[in-house]
Amino acid sequence: MNVTGHTRRPASIRDVATAAGVSYQTVSRVINGHPSVRPSTRERVLAAIEELGFRRNATALALASGRTRTVTVLTANTTHYGYASILQGIEESARAASYAVGIGVLESAEDAAVAAEVQRAADAGGGIVVIAYDPAGVRALGAVPAGLPVVGVVETPASPPGGESPWVWTDDREAAYQATLHLLSLGHETVHYVAIPSSTRRTSARTSGWRQALKEAGAPEPRPVQGGWGPAGGHAAALKLGRDPSVTAILCGNDDLALGVLRALHEAGRPVPGEVSVAGFDDAPHSAFLTPSLTTVRLDFTGLGRAAFALLHGALEESAPVAPHPVSVPELVVRESSGPPPGDR
Repeated sequence: MNVTGHTRRPASIRDVATAAGVSYQTVSRVINGHPSVRPSTRERVLAAIEELGFRRNATALALASGRTRTVTVLTANTTHYGYASILQGIEESARAASYAVGIGVLESAEDAAVAAEVQRAADAGGGIVVIAYDPAGVRALGAVPAGLPVVGVVETPASPPGGESPWVWTDDREAAYQATLHLLSLGHETVHYVAIPSSTRRTSARTSGWRQALKEAGAPEPRPVQGGWGPAGGHAAALKLGRDPSVTAILCGNDDLALGVLRALHEAGRPVPGEVSVAGFDDAPHSAFLTPSLTTVRLDFTGLGRAAFALLHGALEESAPVAPHPVSVPELVVRESSGPPPGDR
């Protein structure tokens, strides 16, 4: 109630539109997770929704449509930056569309464990999003029963998939290509690579982009060093690379690996970027605040999560399908950790 004792009227979609300075159709697109809305407009609408306390009646909508308004996200990880940001994008879009989100953690890549988690997600009703960046996720994506609405968040595919593959992805190949070209353009003879694991093949899209840039430049191609996902793997890899004075540039498969690489090079007495340039991948929040600040490639993982929900939402609501697509163009962010090799200073 308000101060006069009258019950306050719940905010409507038109109230949200007025507060945000947009049409009610735009508010509807934001609520339904449509990817065509500008980020700045989406933020204004979401802020107005929050301020006015606007809520769609999920129970009424479910009864009217006969559909369960839930989405289950299957993922093997909820803490790594890319995974967590995808989850954020899915949750934001789902909440705006009055969908509930559940998370099924894939604790093992064993077939029985994956099948059990997929069955739990199927029993919950609604649709499924699978983050397929690892073997468990890839197996889960392939184990979802036919006819159940599902979207996969996948590595950059080797070739564009057909319409029967409802996938979204970032262009990791182009991102790694641009980062490697940047280091080569500074005068480095070659670029060493500390790799993250690939989910589906021996050579990931990031490795392919790195290799393509070296090949086009006629640069030597060092053997990639497998670093895993976290700082400890990057630290172990750079302890070996740091002992080789010919190593003057290192590209890391993500910013967490780069964190470990920077520490190992410091311990080896090889200043960055004075002797070795380092570039990361993803533009995680900590990368701008390292010493030196990290050159990296920015990928829109939150937008990727929004796109995944928009694709699934189209299937659940039987609206016009959203075509599978890469999300956003990778952006090279040049900071303090990259520079010319020692001989060119």
